[in-house]
Amino acid sequence: MSVLLRKPVAVTGKIHDITPNKAAWERLGLGIYRLEPGELVAEPTGENEVILVLIEGRAEIGVEDRDFGELGNRMDVFDKSAPHAVYIPNGSDWSARATTPATLAVCAAPGHHGHPAQIIGPAGIHLEERGTGTATRFVHNIAMDNRDVADSLLVREVFTPAGHWSAYPPYRHDEDDHPRISRLEAACYHRLNPHTGFGVQRVFTEDGELDECMAFADHDVVLVPRGYHPCAAPHGVEMYSLIAMAGPQRKWRFEVHPDFRWLVERDAV
Repeated sequence: MSVLLRKPVAVTGKIHDITPNKAAWERLGLGIYRLEPGELVAEPTGENEVILVLIEGRAEIGVEDRDFGELGNRMDVFDKSAPHAVYIPNGSDWSARATTPATLAVCAAPGHHGHPAQIIGPAGIHLEERGTGTATRFVHNIAMDNRDVADSLLVREVFTPAGHWSAYPPYRHDEDDHPRISRLEAACYHRLNPHTGFGVQRVFTEDGELDECMAFADHDVVLVPRGYHPCAAPHGVEMYSLIAMAGPQRKWRFEVHPDFRWLVERDAV
């Protein structure tokens, strides 16, 4: 199995605990919790800022001595409503107590005390259509660089219809040469409908030094340290992806693979 494909380590509780050390990169962390009603989790942020995303279910969220109350209105991720999300600065303690079965993502990257703890969704998050034909997908920009809500983190959700592609035409963001391209580590947490289905993601570089094609299951994570990273949902299987990114600059700039630029030019006409 590829080192880029990470399987859940448990059925409930903290099913993913991806740190920079475990991912063999510099900045990005991603934790995923699957919680039962009444279950409490609490963590310090340390040197990282954190964005909590309630992927499914409801939970009472607190940061230091501030109580944000019960958040969450999306009981099934595939209803495509905007998620509740909370930004937490570095040097803070946060807690979440599930009030229903809940799936909680914990996105982390270095923080610089540039933003206060605050709710950053669902207000300000809108479902946007991207791509054309069988590359059409739907995006929630939770904390991309068009929103000044974080110091380092970039977070988005992508809904890929059955039989469609995402991150396609293939593109990469692995060089720190802004504004042409940015260098961003990325982790993709995938969900599937039906949950017994599978998806496919290829992570590759032009020189062939990295070329991994992975079939992932419901709740798997795919790491993208560099290279192009398109993914596909088979016929009959709908796909959801939470994508967390971080790099030297909080900018999302990418380059399309040269062999596929004709698609961009064709579809722009």
